[in-house]
Amino acid sequence: MAKRILVVEDNDLNRKLFCDVLKANGHEVVPVADGNNVIATARKFAPELVIMDIQLPGVSGVDLIAELKDNGDLAKVPVLAVTAYAGKGDEERIRGAGAEDYLAKPVSIGPFMAAVRRLVGE
Repeated sequence: MAKRILVVEDNDLNRKLFCDVLKANGHEVVPVADGNNVIATARKFAPELVIMDIQLPGVSGVDLIAELKDNGDLAKVPVLAVTAYAGKGDEERIRGAGAEDYLAKPVSIGPFMAAVRRLVGE
C-alpha cells in the first residue's frame, strides 16, 4: 500500500533520486528543497515518513527533526536522517533529536529502501 513520504533534500540530484526510487516502489512523495518549508508542508501533507537531509542551507536538519518531534500532529511520524555528516558522535546527536534511523551518504538504494520499508511497516 502506498505510503505518503516527505523528502527533505536541498541537492537536486539526491532529491530526484530519492523521489524516483520511492515512486517506483509505489509511494506518494512530496519533495521539499527549502528547510524553511518543512513544517508547513508536513502539516499539509501528513506524511507517514520523513526523509531528512541534515545539512540544509539556513537551517539544521537536526533542529527540524526536533521541531517535528515537538509538534503534536507530527511527533509520531518516523524520520530517516540522510547525511554526508558521518563523523564521530553525529549519529548519536541526530538520533537524540528524534530520528528513528540514520544513513550516511552516499546512500545505496538497497539499504535506503530497507530502511524505508522498516520505518513504514512494510
